[in-house]
Amino acid sequence: MMAEYTAVTVERFDHVARVTMNRPDQLNAFNADLRSDLLKAIREVNEDDSIRVAILTGAGRAFCAGADLSEQVPAGSRVDDQLNHEYKPALLGITEASKPWISAVNGAAAGIGSAFAMACDLSIMGEKAFLYQAFTAIGLVPDGGSTWLLARTVGRKLAYQLMIEGTRITGDRALELGLVNKVVADDDLQDAALDWAKTLAGKSPLSLSCTKEALSAAMECDFGTAISVEADLQMVCVASEDAREGAMAFFERRAPVWKGR
Repeated sequence: MMAEYTAVTVERFDHVARVTMNRPDQLNAFNADLRSDLLKAIREVNEDDSIRVAILTGAGRAFCAGADLSEQVPAGSRVDDQLNHEYKPALLGITEASKPWISAVNGAAAGIGSAFAMACDLSIMGEKAFLYQAFTAIGLVPDGGSTWLLARTVGRKLAYQLMIEGTRITGDRALELGLVNKVVADDDLQDAALDWAKTLAGKSPLSLSCTKEALSAAMECDFGTAISVEADLQMVCVASEDAREGAMAFFERRAPVWKGR
């Protein structure tokens, strides 16, 4: 049964789920409700074996404007607790999920909103959308894993420059830097993201999952270890029903029917 939410929506399209941050009047800035709801939605989608690909996006004019600075913070609340116990599980829910997540970036993805956009496995961006490291403008340090995510994509020196200068990285520049995979017209963003997700959902779920796992390991290990990780995961795939179905479908010249096992 689907959970009830106040600050997100979860839609299903066959084997695709779209999670939408839904505080459009606040540009989807994070308050307590959005932090809680997004974590629950990510977990709900990850635990649903019928969902093979997930999309994360924002309602209205923005993907996410970062933290809601107007939120009334309870007495004794600590920002490190918020980052470690609310944001971190949601971000890890995306990066450690067995299924791919696509960020569909509409408008601003600022502050920790940019971390959620970058944490997804794949990204598609509207042509007028932008990523923005807003932290130094208000005397803060980048958070939500932004330092890790940005440096591993663009390199240490450029990551530092983008962070301390607060550069707005628009679609074409983000594509050039490898921060997104595709840039489309703003009006076409949601349809393009959904079409892309449906195409990927037509691939073997086990292959998608094992490829993500292999790539995650390769980002942190030496070359020899990467080969061994790939070998272990290849054994999982070779022994699967999906591999047998893929081979049969190839020889029978038909579309495979994947089961994800």
